[in-house]
Amino acid sequence: MDRRTFLTFPIVSAALPSMSAVSAVLSSMPSPETSFTGESPDIDFTANLPAPGTLPEKWICGSSSCMDNQDPPIQVHWYNEHTAYLRQNKAYNYEAPFMHLYFVNQRILFIDQGYTQLRHDWPLRDVVDNCIAEWCKRNHRKVEEMELLISFSHLHDDHYAGINQFYDRPNTRYMGLTHEEMIGFWGMTNYPEERVTLDLGGREILIWGSPGHVMSEFAYYDTYTQILFTGDMFYRGRCYISFWEPWFASMKRLMTFLETHPVTHVVGCHIEISRTGEDYPYGITYQPDEAPWQLTVAELRHAYEVAQTIKKPGIYFTGSVFLCNQTRGTTTVDKNPYAYD
Repeated sequence: MDRRTFLTFPIVSAALPSMSAVSAVLSSMPSPETSFTGESPDIDFTANLPAPGTLPEKWICGSSSCMDNQDPPIQVHWYNEHTAYLRQNKAYNYEAPFMHLYFVNQRILFIDQGYTQLRHDWPLRDVVDNCIAEWCKRNHRKVEEMELLISFSHLHDDHYAGINQFYDRPNTRYMGLTHEEMIGFWGMTNYPEERVTLDLGGREILIWGSPGHVMSEFAYYDTYTQILFTGDMFYRGRCYISFWEPWFASMKRLMTFLETHPVTHVVGCHIEISRTGEDYPYGITYQPDEAPWQLTVAELRHAYEVAQTIKKPGIYFTGSVFLCNQTRGTTTVDKNPYAYD
C-alpha cells in the first residue's frame, strides 16, 4: 500500500485482505518452515483480564566496552504467551528503545522499530520474524496468513528508523512518516482528543494523541494486558517537554482515562534513571543499576500533581521521572541553564 492511500484507508476500519489476495502475493515465494494446515480456533482475549505477565527484574543494559559486549543485539522478553517486548542493546545504540509485539488471531501489531536502519548492522527483521514464527508454531497458525501492522509512538528516528528493514516483507502494512499519514493510519479526524480502537482480532488497542514531547505522538492501551504505553511523553527518564501546554493537556487526558480504565503498568520508550534516582549521562552505553522500565499509576498521578505546580521552564524531579520543561537542548540534568527543582 502506498502512503497516499493511508488517509482514505485507515487501518482501524480496514477489512482484512482476502486469502486470494494473500496467496497472490505469496505465490512466487518459498513456503516458510513453520506452516500448518487446518483451522485453529480463535483465542479469547476478553476473558480473565488483565492477562497475567512478568517483566524482567533487570534488562540488558549495555557494557563498559561496546566492542567487548557479548549480549544479543536485541533482548526479547515474552511478557506472556501473546505479548513480547524487545529492547535494542545499548552497545548498538545508546537510546536503547523498547519495542512492542502484540499477537492476536489475525494480526500482529509492532510498535516502534528502534534506531538502526540496516539489517546487516542490526537484525531487527530477523528477530521479529523469529518471534512471529515461534508464536505461530505454538498457536497453530500459518505465518503467511498473519498480517503485520507496523506503527510507532512518535516522529523521532530512534523509534522508526528500523522500519526500513521491513519494506520488502509480505503481508505487512506501515504507518507513514508525516503527521497526516500517522493520524490517517488510525482513521483519526479529531487529533489529539479522539480515541480510536484497533481490533486486532479479539484483542483491542486503544489509541489517542499525546503531543508535548513532539506534536505527532500517540498513547497506546492494550485491553488484554491493561498496560498503558505513553511513549516519550512520559517515561522513566528525562521527559523532554518541547511544548508545555499540549503536554499538560495530554497529561490531563491520561488522568481522565485512568478514571474509567484499569492499568497494570505504565511504560515508556526508554530508561535513563538508576534505582536511586541518578540521571545517567546522555549518550552513555552502560547503565549498570537501571530503575525498572515500568511505572505505577501512582507515579503517573504524582507526576501530574508536580506538573500542576510548574510555572516556568526548568527541570523538575518527581521521584520517578525528570520533567524537563522546554530544556530539550540541555540533555542532562547536571548541565542546564535553569534552576534545578
